[in-house]
Amino acid sequence: MWETSTRLLRLLSLLQTRRDWSGAELAERLEITPRTVRRDIDRLRGLGYPVLATAGTAGYRLGAGADLPPLLLDDDEAVAVAMGLRTAAGGSITGIEETSVRALAKVEQVLPSRLRHRINALQSVTVPMANTGPTVDPSTLTAIAAACRDSLRLRFDYRTHDGTSSIRTTEPHRLVHAGRRWYLIGWDVDRQDWRTYRVDRLDPRTPTGPRFTPRTPPDPDISGYTSRAISTSAYRYQARFTLHVSAETAAERIAPTTGALEPIDEHSCTLRAGSNSLDELAIYVTTKGFDFQVHEPPELVEHVRTLAARLASATD
Repeated sequence: MWETSTRLLRLLSLLQTRRDWSGAELAERLEITPRTVRRDIDRLRGLGYPVLATAGTAGYRLGAGADLPPLLLDDDEAVAVAMGLRTAAGGSITGIEETSVRALAKVEQVLPSRLRHRINALQSVTVPMANTGPTVDPSTLTAIAAACRDSLRLRFDYRTHDGTSSIRTTEPHRLVHAGRRWYLIGWDVDRQDWRTYRVDRLDPRTPTGPRFTPRTPPDPDISGYTSRAISTSAYRYQARFTLHVSAETAAERIAPTTGALEPIDEHSCTLRAGSNSLDELAIYVTTKGFDFQVHEPPELVEHVRTLAARLASATD
């Protein structure tokens, strides 16, 4: 009995992590026969969980409308959990934004429609005291998170920084949160390259699909890759500095959206930052309050020498 109960919970957990599962895949993951999978599916249905059979294949999908397994929350509790996750996903509690989006995608997958209406109504009349950055609709985050989870192509309208709009088709890989902004890392199908997109500038199109085979990511360190992509790679001048403080100390004043930090040792680190202006780069690093050396690009090295001489003569 205990073995069967444990297996049912594992089966339920698997059905929550992906949209569709074949009977053979479930049997392999649970180390049981396809016949036992069918019996366990019937047991879940008997307990009230709407496990749907997908058309044309021997596959299964956890449908909407069930109590939230395995917590068995009532309606008020489900609304409270979903609203809390939406708030956390907005960045009100540092460090749990990405986890909140993953959890929110799972929760909203099985919410009855009546509860979705209550949550959307509550969200529509809730106004934060302050807004320090661009906002992202939680439904957009969960749609992207679901596409990443299920390996489904995502099409969306995208607005660049100058207001130009275009339709993009991507194989979404990961959502990354940086301060008050969300970024999507994905393979751009038309450009045949990895791209970083600001989520507040995109509007997903439905339906999603078709499925794709996930690619090897451009860098094992997705957070570092994103930081470099948004702070350095997109600009005309890409600068490299050595800061004579630890990476931890530098991170207190340098956000990942404006510069990428790499530790050298416990007393120094590398800063990579980009800009279309040499003056902006020079002022940016100087005003952080750390001793530093500039290494590249050569134009910036010469520009800093010129500025240093100009500032020195101003005090004579």
